[in-house]
Amino acid sequence: MRINKTIILSALLGSALLSSCDNGFEEMNINPNAPESAPTYTIFPIATKIFVDEMRDGWVSGRMLLPWVQYSAQRNYTEEDKYAYRTTTGDQAWNATYRSLSNLKKVIDICNDPVLGPQQADYGDVESQIAAARIMMAYEFLDLTNYFGDVPYWSVSGAKNPDFQALQIDTYAQPKYVKQEVIFKNLLQELKEAEAQLNSKEKGLFTSPEGKEGDKIYNGDAALWKKFANSLRLRIANQIKDVYPDAKAEIADAIAKGVFTSNNDNALQHYGNTVKEGSPFWVEFFGDTPRNDFYVNNQFIKLLKGQSGNYGVDPRLQKYAAPLGTSKANAGTGNYTETDDITKYQGIPYGLPSTRLASNNQLARISPFPHAVLSPDYSEVLMEYSEVEFLLSENNGWSKSNYEAGVRASMEKWGVEKAKIDAYIAKLPAPSKENVITQKYIALYMQPQTAWVEYRRTGYPNGSILLLPGGTSTEIDGTPYVFTPLVAGMTDLPSRIAYPLGEQTLNAANWSTAVSAYGGKDPINGKLWWMTR
Repeated sequence: MRINKTIILSALLGSALLSSCDNGFEEMNINPNAPESAPTYTIFPIATKIFVDEMRDGWVSGRMLLPWVQYSAQRNYTEEDKYAYRTTTGDQAWNATYRSLSNLKKVIDICNDPVLGPQQADYGDVESQIAAARIMMAYEFLDLTNYFGDVPYWSVSGAKNPDFQALQIDTYAQPKYVKQEVIFKNLLQELKEAEAQLNSKEKGLFTSPEGKEGDKIYNGDAALWKKFANSLRLRIANQIKDVYPDAKAEIADAIAKGVFTSNNDNALQHYGNTVKEGSPFWVEFFGDTPRNDFYVNNQFIKLLKGQSGNYGVDPRLQKYAAPLGTSKANAGTGNYTETDDITKYQGIPYGLPSTRLASNNQLARISPFPHAVLSPDYSEVLMEYSEVEFLLSENNGWSKSNYEAGVRASMEKWGVEKAKIDAYIAKLPAPSKENVITQKYIALYMQPQTAWVEYRRTGYPNGSILLLPGGTSTEIDGTPYVFTPLVAGMTDLPSRIAYPLGEQTLNAANWSTAVSAYGGKDPINGKLWWMTR
């Protein structure tokens, strides 16, 4: 049973903010429709924390996306690994994202208010506050449309578009769904405008006069927000370049304006060391209702051990998993020793028949997540430098230098020794679409949303690494089994998730229009606009 998860009154927008459980972040919830106004330095961090907490927790991430892209697998409830996810998980992705977006819009509305706006100058350049909120809105709407397809949408640059009705519950109780093509084009415009709106000299965005820090991503540094805007625009334009000819110009412009150039630029949601402030995955394991369901996927472990793919033993193996026999408690405290003996690392088999669970999920026989992931102050990655290098490799004709720089950046971020990095890179196979995207997949560990997009876009990593429907893998003792999804008609990873059930009644006309592209149904194998393969 789900504990401490918000049930939003309206599945339309989730903007009522009825939650009493923001994971205790300063015990504060902001209602964006209330007449009173909190200062922006309190609203902005609540918005980003709501979003990351709910998208990287044990539900949207742990029970759905991490298994689907085969970074992890479950010891219990393996039906979800086989695509029969709970509808409430999709509801959470929808409701929590709109709840966060409502708070970000509130930041923008306050800053634009003729009375309240000038007061926010105490918390940093007001235009830059608006710009940072716009960048986060673009990031969140990107995730949302990549989950569902057409969705209700709003932006600053499109505020006068009559179809952009989201986040305005008093005016539009039943907002229209906007076509993905329109959303993606506007996201590029939003990011371009927001980057130009930022004052790069500003170092104290969302910081109170008492020095209370309100930006948990970049600590108020507008120059880094600029790089994030450009890098995110690069990601988006690259995603749609096969269906949007103008994307190539967007890619060139984003690069020219300045993308990430080191791990110091990474966009990270930072966390603290208590249950109230801890990272969402750590809270799942060690919070008020601790669980022990998730372990590193054997398909991924085999790739890192060089047993699939053509990359050899990856020194990130010891950073991505803890050795066999490591208890949950010791994984959480880091009280274990990494070893170069790769036989000490074993993943949990993925997509097992239910009758074979007991013999394969014994804790002594499977590797838990490492301390880096199971620490309370683990920083959840929104976007990082290694991804940018892989994007540059792709757009420079599968450039070897960018390809190798992407691998190196990933390994350095995870603390791999330089000698091991050099040795691994020296033996890398030549850059190609398959090799660059597969290495990108390895680097995107614990970022399943982005890895899922990349698989749907490119088909990599392919069935030689991932266990696809109908494919055969082996149990821990070597017994073969066939991966059989529990959703009829699935021959690949899911392409999308279904809209919340409440939309069928609360926003029926617009829901019907949205699903008409799929024959009036709401299938998880329905292709999204940008999917060309």
